[in-house]
Amino acid sequence: MSWPMVKLGELVTIKGGGTPSKKIEDYWNGSIPWASVKDLKENEISKTQDAITELGVSNSATNIIPAGTILTATRMALGKFAINTVDMAINQDLKALFINDEEKVDRDFLIRFLESKAQYIDSEGKGATVKGITLDFLKSLEIPLPPLDEQKRIAAILDKADAIRRKRQQAINLADDFLRSVFLDMFGDPVTNPKGWQTTVLKVVAPAISTKNVSISNDEKIWLLNLDAVEAQTGKILKELSIPLNEVGSSTNHFDSSHVLYSKLRPYLNKVVIPNKPGMATSELITLKPDLKQLTREFLASYLRSDYFVNWAKTKVAGAKMPRLSTAELWKHEIYLPPINLQLKFVALFTQVNELKKKNEISKHDTENGFNSLSQKAFAGEL
Repeated sequence: MSWPMVKLGELVTIKGGGTPSKKIEDYWNGSIPWASVKDLKENEISKTQDAITELGVSNSATNIIPAGTILTATRMALGKFAINTVDMAINQDLKALFINDEEKVDRDFLIRFLESKAQYIDSEGKGATVKGITLDFLKSLEIPLPPLDEQKRIAAILDKADAIRRKRQQAINLADDFLRSVFLDMFGDPVTNPKGWQTTVLKVVAPAISTKNVSISNDEKIWLLNLDAVEAQTGKILKELSIPLNEVGSSTNHFDSSHVLYSKLRPYLNKVVIPNKPGMATSELITLKPDLKQLTREFLASYLRSDYFVNWAKTKVAGAKMPRLSTAELWKHEIYLPPINLQLKFVALFTQVNELKKKNEISKHDTENGFNSLSQKAFAGEL
């Protein structure tokens, strides 16, 4: 079935935002939600990490976007779209898409189509360090436009398919929440150490190591791990890159399955990896070698991901351009040490939950493929 193609710029009016001066305290911590790309995680935004005051709105380029508007990013987070469920202000990296004629295009149909173009939009991003797209590019996106009733039918079908996809992700999130809850229940809050466990500094039980020596020849390939490949909080590896050893930079360190990798950069202080095979880590990741007679890798990783440790690390970072936690500061951190037999009980549960997560990940992958296939058929007029 052939439908007319209409450019996005003809269907919507695009409005941007801005950032109140962070030097003026009266502009911040008010009652008005203020969204940036870090809030663009789901396809709905009901709350934001930051809030501003009416004074901040009136003295900046931001705009209040009414609830029910499509939001997207033109820098970072390219290809992501969401609908705000409450009125909120936005920063300069977000754009609000206001539909010009609701009798011509259905909002839910439009956002579903735009989501289907996510990979294409991301691939068109330009920039050496931070990728972005122009408004002209955004406006030039071509939208298939069936009759309004057909648009609503397609949106309803995709909404139902998306609900199934979300349940798979919710199951994975619940598993992570469960592990965090079990950690606190078994070992107590690290803030107060209510069970009175022995404490020591990290340098004693998990020293950071630096080694450039690996037992493979230069023409072999090795796994190179960087921060972009690591999911926050879970440590899940999102993608693997193998490169010839002779192409590995001098600022990388070897790791193996006895280590724990920890991100020292401030935006990513909750990124922790338990590797299951040897590789090389870029300089943003500190290689820790826990003394397995006193400290299991699973306990250490869960501790480093805890709110307590992340909040502590935030107070110790230093540096203007790229704030980071130094190895020296990390070594001085005092960690509690529950008995190793109790830690091993946690390891057994940790392993079981992660096996369940893997099964859910496979199911989620299959569901994603099914949704994408359904989406392609829908916008090709084949449903």
